Amino acid sequence: MSSPADVCAVAGHVLVRNSRNNILTRMQEWDYFMGIASLKRMQGLYQGTLVAQGAFSLYKTDVVRDVGGWDDVIGEDIVLTWKFFKKNYRVYFEPTAVAFTEVPEKAKHFIRQRSRWARGMFEGLKTAGPWDQRRFLTAFLIGIDILIPFVDFAYTFFWIPGLIMAFFGKYYIVGPYTLLVLPLNVVVTVVMYAFQKRVFDTLGLKIRRNRIGYILYLLFYQLIHSPIAVWGYIQEIFQLRRVWK
Repeated sequence: MSSPADVCAVAGHVLVRNSRNNILTRMQEWDYFMGIASLKRMQGLYQGTLVAQGAFSLYKTDVVRDVGGWDDVIGEDIVLTWKFFKKNYRVYFEPTAVAFTEVPEKAKHFIRQRSRWARGMFEGLKTAGPWDQRRFLTAFLIGIDILIPFVDFAYTFFWIPGLIMAFFGKYYIVGPYTLLVLPLNVVVTVVMYAFQKRVFDTLGLKIRRNRIGYILYLLFYQLIHSPIAVWGYIQEIFQLRRVWK
């Protein structure tokens, strides 16, 4: 690699291959295309990409050995990446290095995958949390992850019940003004889309039309994802049986 010596890994840009199979894969296409990619792009600006995912990343072998390799955990790529940071290494993200993956098509497989990712974040915090980091920006980025479980818990146990109560005219938590958040979300996704389109144009790729998936992703994806993440946190807290598939 032509990067500085302290760069030990580069995460590639993973996109969805089987997005036409059903509604679930259509929503996941937008999650990979905008949500995950945009997050990695932001983290990569600070040389602190938080997950050099096992599915498509480049590692320096000697550094992998130096940090003790992959641990026997369910989120092994998360833990490995954070151990890199603990040793003062940097991790980049390369948006033009693209690979396509098959995402879960059945709800049970999707639940297992995303709860596993959430559980892996807890494992990473136990192994190499922000308090173990030597670079301020890396500690800051990992520190943000500490807030995510609180957001997921609040979304699951307050926001979702609030929506249900609002449907019956009880605006104790969620009210009509909440709808004003939607235009802001649309603006954010448009900006994400513009950045991703530039990457696709550079590579000569065409973005698939998936309007139904976009609408469902915008309106319902977080409603599905947060409770699954909470289940992953509970699994790790109580050390329940680990399930990969």
